[in-house]
Amino acid sequence: ILYGQFADILLQLSTLRLPRIGSLVQTDDFTWEVAQRPLSYNANELVRLGTLPRSKLPRVNETFPSALSYFNTLADLHLDHLTHQQNDAIDSADDCRRRYIARLLFRKLANDGRFTTSSTNLGPFNIWCDDLRPSNVLINEHLRIVGVVDWEFTYAAPVEFSHAPPWWLLLEQPEYWSDGMEAWTKVYESRLQTFLKVLREQEDMAIDRGRLKDDQRLSTPMQQSWESGDFWVTYAARKNFAFDAVFWKKLDGRFFGPGTSTDDDRWKE
Repeated sequence: ILYGQFADILLQLSTLRLPRIGSLVQTDDFTWEVAQRPLSYNANELVRLGTLPRSKLPRVNETFPSALSYFNTLADLHLDHLTHQQNDAIDSADDCRRRYIARLLFRKLANDGRFTTSSTNLGPFNIWCDDLRPSNVLINEHLRIVGVVDWEFTYAAPVEFSHAPPWWLLLEQPEYWSDGMEAWTKVYESRLQTFLKVLREQEDMAIDRGRLKDDQRLSTPMQQSWESGDFWVTYAARKNFAFDAVFWKKLDGRFFGPGTSTDDDRWKE
C-alpha cells in the first residue's frame, strides 16, 4: 500500500522538467525559473559538518547547462571536502592517499563523461528532492499518505538521479548497514523487485488516466540503473560522507577492472 503511494509521488515529480540544473526562484506571481545553484542536502551538510568554506560551493547564481558540468562540480567538491575536513578526516598517511586517489579517479571519470549519456546530458532535467524519504511522509490511521514535508532541498537535477531506485527501501543507508554493504545489497535486491512491481502497476494506471506517457516510465530506467551499477555512481556523487565506502567496493572494479590486492591497498595499483 505504501510503496504504491510513494511510487505515485515519484512519478509526479519525474514529469516536472526544467532546462537547467539548479534551484527554483520565483520571479513573479506566476513564474518560477532555475536561477540559483542546487541547494542540495549534501552541500548543506558539507558546510554544517564537513567544515567546508562556503566559498568552495558553486556561486549562488550559478546553474548548470548539462549533467556533465554538474557531475564535474560534485567531483571537485569531494576533493575540497577532503582538503577542508578538520575532524576525523583520515586515519593515517596511507588512508589519506587512498582517499585522495579515489577522488582523483572519480573526477577523471566525471571529466570523461562516464556518468551521463548523450541522450540525458543536456536535459531536460527532473525535479529532485534529496530529502524525500519515508520519515518525511505523513500517513493517517488507514496507511494513506496525507502529506510530504521538508522540500527545502529540492532542485532540478541530472536525470540519472531520478532514474536511480530509491535507497530508502530498506530505511537504513548502505554505509550504515550493520552487516556491511554487500549484505545491504543482497537484501535491497529483493526489496527493489517488490517496489518495481508496484511502480509498474502505478505507471499503468497513470498512463490509462492520461497522467503519464509511456516514455515517462521510471521502472525500466530504475531497473537498468541498478543492474548497470549507475545507482552507485549517483549515490557516491551525492553523498560525500559515504563516498569512500562506495567507491572502492562498487565503482573501482566496474570502471578500472578487478585488482590483485585488498581493498585497503587497491589505491597503490
